[in-house]
Amino acid sequence: MLPARLTCRLLCSLLRGSTPTIGRHGLREKLLERRGAANATSRHPSGLGCGLPRGATATGDNQGRADMEESFLFPEYVPDPEPAVTLQDQLRELQQRQEEERRVLQRREERRQQKLRTDWRGHPDPTVPPSGLNCSGCGAELHCQDPGVPGYLPSEKFLSAAAQEDGGLAQTVCQRCWLLVHHRRALHLQVSREQYLELVTAALRRPEPALVLYMVDLLDLPDALLPHLPALVGPKQLIVLGNKVDLLPQDTPGYRQRLRERLWDDCARAGLLPPPGYRRPQHPSGDRPRDGEENANLSPRSRTVLRDVRLISAKTGYGVEELISALQRSWRYRGDVYLVGATNAGKSTLFNTLLESDYCIAKGAEAIDRATISSWPGTTLNLLKFPICNPTPYRMFQRQKRLKRGATEAEEDLSQQEQNKLNLLKKHGYVVGRVGRTFLYSEEQKDKAAFEFDADSLAFDMGNEPVMVADKSTKRVELTPQDVKDAHWFYDTPGITKENCILSLLTEKEVNTVLPTHSIVPRTFVLKPGMVLFLGAIGRIDFLKGNQSAWFTVVASNFLPVHITSLDKADTIYQKHRGHTLLKVPMGGEERMAGFPPLVAEDITLDEGLGESEAVADIKFSSAGWVAVTPQFKDKLHLRGYTPQGTVLTVRRPLLPHVVNIKGERIRRSVAYKTKKPPALVYNLQKKKK
Repeated sequence: MLPARLTCRLLCSLLRGSTPTIGRHGLREKLLERRGAANATSRHPSGLGCGLPRGATATGDNQGRADMEESFLFPEYVPDPEPAVTLQDQLRELQQRQEEERRVLQRREERRQQKLRTDWRGHPDPTVPPSGLNCSGCGAELHCQDPGVPGYLPSEKFLSAAAQEDGGLAQTVCQRCWLLVHHRRALHLQVSREQYLELVTAALRRPEPALVLYMVDLLDLPDALLPHLPALVGPKQLIVLGNKVDLLPQDTPGYRQRLRERLWDDCARAGLLPPPGYRRPQHPSGDRPRDGEENANLSPRSRTVLRDVRLISAKTGYGVEELISALQRSWRYRGDVYLVGATNAGKSTLFNTLLESDYCIAKGAEAIDRATISSWPGTTLNLLKFPICNPTPYRMFQRQKRLKRGATEAEEDLSQQEQNKLNLLKKHGYVVGRVGRTFLYSEEQKDKAAFEFDADSLAFDMGNEPVMVADKSTKRVELTPQDVKDAHWFYDTPGITKENCILSLLTEKEVNTVLPTHSIVPRTFVLKPGMVLFLGAIGRIDFLKGNQSAWFTVVASNFLPVHITSLDKADTIYQKHRGHTLLKVPMGGEERMAGFPPLVAEDITLDEGLGESEAVADIKFSSAGWVAVTPQFKDKLHLRGYTPQGTVLTVRRPLLPHVVNIKGERIRRSVAYKTKKPPALVYNLQKKKK
């Protein structure tokens, strides 16, 4: 045993970092031996935490050689060498993570649906009579008797609003409209397709002179209701509006004129006669559409006359000001105007746009509530209307003066608020227009902000319905009988439901994924025979036979996934991933797919290819989008398309024949090309000043 003085001296030297002393008394060797013994035997506290500071040397010359540096680690924390991670382990870990995310999302959705079922349906009261007032969002009569009938409100909400002295019930929307606006959730109602048709037909069969605006969804051509339009409209004048042109990219210069001529052709095939003097576009021999014989044999007084075909965007405002000018010049103030079309065509959006424009009287724009807008089919359940502004010479002069003044402005000349609005619209569409008002009724409405909702209050029940915070001095404007005396009205009719439509098979969340709301970015893939393209789990194309590879361009919602695989793996992938994240729609796992119809096959043979820059056909999956097929020159393809049972698979002439050119470079070692989004254009504005 060392003497106490020597022990104290050695410890002091060690604490001061005196390496010569350590080397001189041989403590370094003893420490190393202790460390080795601690590693070989059971770990003991006496063998832990001993060592030299990092960078200290144990030599007497103190030159700090790197090979002499040493640091001591706690033996129990020395990491063992990790085994190499295999591809199977990585795949298993990824699958476990995806499954956990799916379970979390499913539990969250179940809690949300449970809250919807328990909190929002409320309590009906069959003993309370209907109100006699209509919902300002959908037009249905407000009541609290049956949740399955349009216009329903919970009895608590209904009686509370009816008890208000300032006409609270007249300013209330039904439960269905409230859920559509605030939570994008639709309630299934007991309204059949025949009831919709009966309501629209009864409105159009009124004896007074009337003009019909028939709205067509350009993404869903050919329109299924167009051939039945002469029987539905009767002896009325007609203008066909092709809506959602803002969602389609420009494949060639003049593509909008080509779309307009395509719409004229579809109208001619449906038996709708153009006005005298209209020169039809030239077509290749044998491809010119024939006018319908049924409508052609009718007398001029009993047939439907097609006055015009126009392309618009009810959402971004493209073509709306031109439509208003055309209506004021041609129809003037001769009678009522009816807006007719299928579900999801965008009628309610156009109704709201025209409500805030020169086509509605100034007071009506402030007194009438906006219609409910939703991607869910059949939002409007009854007639909504506003009074049409009489286009007197003075009003038309002032309107043209405003339009000319606006056409000379550049984008940087606009207010910051309007610039922000245009920038937002440019993100949603390729073509944007400006829609304004020439006359305003009250000064308070000039700087009126958009109707905004409180996100926190939307997370609860209908008792927390948000309201627009307005100045107390601002009173609600109401139309008087004198205001609407001898007035003509603009009517928004209920959308006519489509037969064999895929949207009827989807939930509201799936409908929001399938229906495009932003400008569509084409996705192009080059496939060889023996390859398969999945469009979610609702569409599939098998490339069975062809001499060379071909290009397949998907024109659908940007949120609808596309998956490419081989023919021998396609069935396995569909069975494994349907209802899950990879294919996304439908979503909800095996429980959701148990009630979803199976995919039904249909063989497709396409004409010879026209070259690598022009498609020969579109394969359209009901209302879910289409795939433009571009074969090599003179190559004939044999394909097989799949769509859910009960829906329609359509092969048509390409709507955008040169859409394959809207792509970037091919991704290395992939069948996909980089996407390319054409720029958005704002009309009725000058180019930016330099």
